[in-house]
Amino acid sequence: MADLLDFGTSGPAPDFDGWSCPLPLRDQPRIVLGHGGGGVLSAELVKHIFAPAYGNPVLDQLGDAATVTLGGARLAFSTDSYVVRPLFFPGGSIGDLAVNGTVNDLAMAGARAAYLSCGFILEEGVETAVVAKVAQAVGDAARLAGVQIATGDTKVVESGHGDGIYLNTAGIGLIPAGVDLRPQRARPGDVVIVSGDLGVHGVAVMSVREGLEFGVDIRSDCAALGGLVQAMLDVTPDLHVLRDPTRGGLAAALNEIAAAAGVGVVLQERSIPVPAQVANACAILGLDPLYVANEGKLVAFVPRESAEEVLAAMRAHPLGAGAVVVGECVDEHHGMVVCRTGLGGTRVVDLPIGEQLPRIC
Repeated sequence: MADLLDFGTSGPAPDFDGWSCPLPLRDQPRIVLGHGGGGVLSAELVKHIFAPAYGNPVLDQLGDAATVTLGGARLAFSTDSYVVRPLFFPGGSIGDLAVNGTVNDLAMAGARAAYLSCGFILEEGVETAVVAKVAQAVGDAARLAGVQIATGDTKVVESGHGDGIYLNTAGIGLIPAGVDLRPQRARPGDVVIVSGDLGVHGVAVMSVREGLEFGVDIRSDCAALGGLVQAMLDVTPDLHVLRDPTRGGLAAALNEIAAAAGVGVVLQERSIPVPAQVANACAILGLDPLYVANEGKLVAFVPRESAEEVLAAMRAHPLGAGAVVVGECVDEHHGMVVCRTGLGGTRVVDLPIGEQLPRIC
């Protein structure tokens, strides 16, 4: 273990002239798919449109979930929307994603998810049997995750103005005393751990889209991570950062953390767990596995003195059995992620511009 840890619609028009940065939105007069990809385009959309419109100290946290105090209790609050295509894929469905994704956002703040909302946006003409199947998947996933669907909504749009079913979920959960998980808490010396194989969900969705066949059975890793996070917090409540690397994959998650904390991250390429079938599929499609979305994995920044024990606790949990150390946080190249290759070189792992694989969550 010691060797592993030793790394060297209405209203006035927007004031375009008031934007602080001319790129990329001034060159994008219309929304493109990349604006929803969790990369540079998404960040610019948030920075130049949403943050100025909504701006407040809670929103400024820009974590997977907001941390708020209400009646003396610390709560995590999160919302997300799901537009995956197809609705059903190996290992899951849009219903599983909607529940697990929101539960995981709460878990990344250290919260124990309690209640969710679920909104269905249905396209006219979708079969009621399909709606029922998705609703059942939502209910089953919620029960498995130990949360209740406390409220919901249904809207129907005209045929041709949707894609069957879209879902929106929001969730709340309690944050235990002593837990403070934020991207700004990453510190030089922190050990970076991932909970298992990367890129599985994105490739699983692509394997049943547009008739693609990879010759192997790849199933989504979609899962609720609350139990795994609890096992880690039982070792120490002083974990620094947790993030589920969904849109933009591990690369986007690490770049966001490095920028928020003003630190550098160094990865060891040979330590990054990418299964052969994912690597082969990515090679065929010309993709980098580091940028492919996951739906049942997390990345943790852990104080070095606790890393060995946290890693052991993760490996003892079914959802963390493949946990490995992949790098460390450094006081160099602030805001940048670099990867030491197997050949001894170093490459920069940038924040993606848009999204390699659209509509996978």
